[in-house]
Amino acid sequence: MSDRPNISPIRRLRRYRPRKRERPRYKGPSFNRIIPNLMTMIGLCCGLTAMRFGLEGRFGAAGVAIVVAGVIDGLDGRLARLLKATSRFGAEFDSLSDFLCFGVAPPFVLYLWSLHRGGAYGYAPGVVFSVCMALRLARFNASLDGAPRPAYAHSFFTGVPAPAGAGLALFPLFLGLEAENLDWEWLNTAARNPLLCAVVLIGTAWLLVSTLPVWSFKNFKVPSDYVLPLLLGTCAYAAVMIADPWGALAAASFIYLAMLPFSVRSFRRLRREAEAPRDDLRESA
Repeated sequence: MSDRPNISPIRRLRRYRPRKRERPRYKGPSFNRIIPNLMTMIGLCCGLTAMRFGLEGRFGAAGVAIVVAGVIDGLDGRLARLLKATSRFGAEFDSLSDFLCFGVAPPFVLYLWSLHRGGAYGYAPGVVFSVCMALRLARFNASLDGAPRPAYAHSFFTGVPAPAGAGLALFPLFLGLEAENLDWEWLNTAARNPLLCAVVLIGTAWLLVSTLPVWSFKNFKVPSDYVLPLLLGTCAYAAVMIADPWGALAAASFIYLAMLPFSVRSFRRLRREAEAPRDDLRESA
């Protein structure tokens, strides 16, 4: 007789039962943290596509591509903060994408649409605009590592932001496309004038590198009395955008420019209110 214990056949089969494989765990960021960078990449592709449309003479499609890039730029940062996916890489990638989409594509499209008729002088405004856009983005990146700003300045940009600058620079293009839809040849001729495009580019370049306090709308609070008018105004503008997109985009430039004086006044008022307690303390001391 063998000294080995008797093992039932069922237990013997259980020994050879395949073990449950553990799910492999990969190192790296989660997909949620990559979504903002993917959106930035899509915006960059929109800027590149706008340049291609410009080379093909499809200037309406080029303007739409830049507008889409601006919408994506306004969403990727907020999405990164919402998903807690902010990173230095994302900030630098977003800045490089902004330079191409809003600093290179708009003057490139305008040069192919109008400024090329100005010869060598028509090239200069585009260069000035791109350089000022690069300086504006570099100043913004440098402020991220600088001293903290006062609390009243958190809702303001220093100078016009990059997407708004691109929209202002494309005003002659939107105006010309609207004139084509209305068959207003005189307005189309005026919009295609290289001198008008040059003035708009240089003026927008100055707004980019200026120190004007401009509402950022990130922490902007709307008074309760203005909520309903704001909703109705937004609804009306959306309806006009659907019915007449080029006219709505051209009008947006005037609306934004008209908003700048109110932004400066709001900033100065908040600064006076913040500095008033300090003055009282000094007088009491």
